[in-house]
Amino acid sequence: MSVTGTRRPAAAAVRRRRVAAAVLLLGAAAYTAWVLELVLATGLDPVRAYVSELAAADQPLGGLFRATDLTAGLLVLAGALTAMTATAMTTAAGRASVVTTSAVTTTEVTTSGATAPRVTAPRVTAPAPAAGRTAKAGWVALAVFGAATAVDSRLPLSCAPTSDPVCAARETAGLVPATHTAHAVSSTCAMLGALAALLLLTAAARRHDRRSPLARYGPWLVLAELAATCWTLASVAAFSAGRGTWALGAGQRLQVLLVALYLALLALHLARPDRAARTEPVTEAKEIPHR
Repeated sequence: MSVTGTRRPAAAAVRRRRVAAAVLLLGAAAYTAWVLELVLATGLDPVRAYVSELAAADQPLGGLFRATDLTAGLLVLAGALTAMTATAMTTAAGRASVVTTSAVTTTEVTTSGATAPRVTAPRVTAPAPAAGRTAKAGWVALAVFGAATAVDSRLPLSCAPTSDPVCAARETAGLVPATHTAHAVSSTCAMLGALAALLLLTAAARRHDRRSPLARYGPWLVLAELAATCWTLASVAAFSAGRGTWALGAGQRLQVLLVALYLALLALHLARPDRAARTEPVTEAKEIPHR
């Protein structure tokens, strides 16, 4: 295989990475649409209310926030699938280049009393297999997050339990529509997918290229996301037990904000040139005895 033949799939992978980066960045923007509550009158307390209450069926702006959630989910799903195919193409191109380094151009070089063929070959360092598998699992988890977020937008709450005592009482008594339970399931799947994606993609980045922004800043975002998730879970438990909200809204907003920041960092990571897949010339020489 020629050098040009191995570079074509690599170039295609770079284009796919850039497309995935743009789509994920748009997804991150859509996922932070809840910040519009700072300038729009929603009637909900951002410190106490679930983020999903903004999209409740009885809220005046519910349609807007359901649409942005659906958009965010579909964009993240598309970006994750595109990035996953780009990762597979990069790995395949790297392996092909390593295998074909013997297909080279040879020139004769004369030295003192001996003739040595000078061999110039492309050296492409393919991603480590473990990093490739971890990255693939991370993209699958991110795709699950995107799909669950899109489904979540189609299963809105019927009312806002943190601000409406009647709604809270009906929810406790099990008199709300089944969409409340379905919404809880889809939200849980979305957050589990997000957490898995953050952990796996950060681990893959640190194995692949420790100098990348994702490898350097990803661990800090992962730790912050885990802390925000613990805060949110504790607040939900307190609210369910009738002990107040424990600033549930603030904790959950921090949680989703950190996911959006990670998506933006992931987009930056994809848009950068892949250091581990670059091609460098290597020269090898073998002496042949003079006749």
